[in-house]
Amino acid sequence: MDLLVLCIDRDDDLGKKAGIDSPVVGRAANAEAALTMGIADPEDSDLNTIFGGIKAYDEFMADGKDVEIVTLTGDTNVGLVSDKKIAEQLDVLVERFHPDGVIVVSDGAEDEAILPIIQSRVKVDGVRRVLVKQSHNLESTYYLLKKLFEEPKISHPLFLLMSLPLLIYTIFSILGRSELAVVAITGAVGIYFFSRWLGLDDFIGDTKETFTGSLYRGRVAFITYVLAAVLVVIATIQGATRFWDYYTGDIWYGYITLVMIFINASVWWYVAAGICVNLGKILDFYLEGVGDERTYSYPFFIFATGLIFWSASVFILANNTDLVFPGQSAKYLAASSILAILIALAGVKLSRRMAEKRRT
Repeated sequence: MDLLVLCIDRDDDLGKKAGIDSPVVGRAANAEAALTMGIADPEDSDLNTIFGGIKAYDEFMADGKDVEIVTLTGDTNVGLVSDKKIAEQLDVLVERFHPDGVIVVSDGAEDEAILPIIQSRVKVDGVRRVLVKQSHNLESTYYLLKKLFEEPKISHPLFLLMSLPLLIYTIFSILGRSELAVVAITGAVGIYFFSRWLGLDDFIGDTKETFTGSLYRGRVAFITYVLAAVLVVIATIQGATRFWDYYTGDIWYGYITLVMIFINASVWWYVAAGICVNLGKILDFYLEGVGDERTYSYPFFIFATGLIFWSASVFILANNTDLVFPGQSAKYLAASSILAILIALAGVKLSRRMAEKRRT
């Protein structure tokens, strides 16, 4: 046989609405199926597929081709179930007719998703898409939107932006402060966009994958990650509490000073969290016999960075307020900077020594 005209009904509207079993083989059978389907649901777009297939069949017959027309239906459960049914029917048809090629007729992009399965079994000579002129590309657009909503990277942020304002407005309405809802919504959306710009969503996703991976593999890092998460919470609460105490106090220190108060109260907790994470990685590398000498220097760098932030906060607070070490800020800043550099150099030296030891 030269050609096989395949009409695809992936979601089985033909069987569901007209009670017709698949495959439907032959021009007469397809014309009768289309008539039955038209009576059952004259608005269904699969009618266009069958009539388009019949037209293609007639054109090839007029050219003297050895051709047959077949309509294949899938299942209402569109996806693996429907595609498997179509593939099984197609195998039987290929074995029966041995076509040199097929012409696929569909009513949109959803049905054409089956093309890779057809191409794996027989050569596809062409694809004919039959659409109602009054609704050009409507079904394809619907299918594209459907696929976008099924994609987590697109649907999750979209649904978050849709649900977040509604939830915030509901909460403030329940609290009787609906006049503050607009400010809260704009602030929350602004924070979300800012975090996306900083790439925090990717960081959180990577951290989640690392965390779950450590749990499934039974690594020590899982415990250190949990401990680090607890320390981060403690650090944030500690800093926010000190921030709020001075923010609501009798004396107004200014926002820069308040930020320094937050850093001064929380920085060592954050440092401890970072060191915990890296110690977990070092222990796992050691137990698994994996060599990554750079990890040995990371705790030193984290501690040195925390020392610089702490000394900088002390310097600013001592020169703007009398909260910490008045008159001693410059000495603390100079000593802390020198000590931070020495700690970083010690980390680099340890990392190189471990690398040399591994090579020998």
